[in-house]
Amino acid sequence: MQKYKITSIGEILFDVYPDEKNIGGAPFNFIYHIIKIAGRGNFISRIGNDELGKEILQLMSKNNIESGFIQIDDEHPTGTAIANLDAEKIPHWKIEEERAYDFINQTKDLKKIIKTETSCLYFGTLAQRNGTTRKTIQSLFNEKIKFFCDLNIRQKFYSKEIIEKSLYAANVLKLNIDELKIVNDLLMKATFHLEDGNNYFEMEKLAKQMIDTFGIELLCITLGEDGAILINANETNHFKIKVDEIVDTVGAGDAYAAVLCLGYLRGWSLETINLLATSFAADVVKIKGALPDDEMFYDKIKRDICDIGVDHDEERIGKSQ
Repeated sequence: MQKYKITSIGEILFDVYPDEKNIGGAPFNFIYHIIKIAGRGNFISRIGNDELGKEILQLMSKNNIESGFIQIDDEHPTGTAIANLDAEKIPHWKIEEERAYDFINQTKDLKKIIKTETSCLYFGTLAQRNGTTRKTIQSLFNEKIKFFCDLNIRQKFYSKEIIEKSLYAANVLKLNIDELKIVNDLLMKATFHLEDGNNYFEMEKLAKQMIDTFGIELLCITLGEDGAILINANETNHFKIKVDEIVDTVGAGDAYAAVLCLGYLRGWSLETINLLATSFAADVVKIKGALPDDEMFYDKIKRDICDIGVDHDEERIGKSQ
C-alpha cells in the first residue's frame, strides 16, 4: 500500500492515569497507525534504561515495530505524562521534564535513515523543548524531503523561535484552534475573532496568510467535535462527523494525522483526505486509549484506502527552498 517512506521523530512516553498507564506520545501514536495501515514506517526516539523503557521495547517487538533507532539513555528516565480527564473526557496533561526523549542525539544511523529511508518526516514541538533534541530535529530541516509538522503545543513547552522554524520547514501543518490562536499571537498578529466558535471565514483567512508566509502546501485545523478544516492555496474543505458513545478522545488527533499524511503523499483530494481522516479519528475515540490492540480495527481504513486507487501524484519530492 505504501511506497512512500515515512519516519517519525520525537517523544515516546507513558500516559499515566490513576489506575493504569498506556504508551503514548504523538510521534509514536502517529507512526504506530502508519505501520498498521501501510505496513512500514520508521521511528526515532530515546528511552531510559529502566523498566518503562523495557516495556516500550517489548510493545514495539510485539507489534513488529523496528526499535533500531530507539536510543537508550543511562542518565534520564523514560518519558511520562500525568493525565486527568475532564467532564467531557478530554485529557489535561502534566508532562514531566528532563526525560530521555529530550536528549535524542544526532548519529550517523539517524542521518542515514533520513537520507535513504525517508520521503516524509513527522515532527512536533514538544520534543524540541530541550536543546539537544531540538538541535537534532532542526538539523534535518534542510533535507530534500517532505515535512509533516503536527504542532502539538503542550503547557509551556514552546517558543516563538521553535514554532517559526517548524512552520518554515513544514509542507503539511496540523494544529488545533487553540494552537492557531497561539501562532497568530506570536507570529501573525492578524485580527482574529471567533463567533460562537464557528467563524470559519476568519480561520480560513488566517490560514491562507500562513500558507503564503511559510510556504505551507496543506494546512489542517482540527476543531474537536466540529471536525476539521483542510486548506491549501486553491481550496478549502470542512468536514465533521457526529460521534456517539465516546470512550475517550486520547489520540484522536494522532489518528487523524496518520491518514492526513498518507492522503497528502498519495495526492488525494482534500475532500477524500478529510472524510477518511475524520472517520478514522472517530473510530479511535470509541475505544479506550490511543492505540487499538486489535489488528482488525484497521481493516476498514485499509479497505477505504484501497478503494481510492492509485496515487494521483508520483513525483512528490522535497519542499522548494
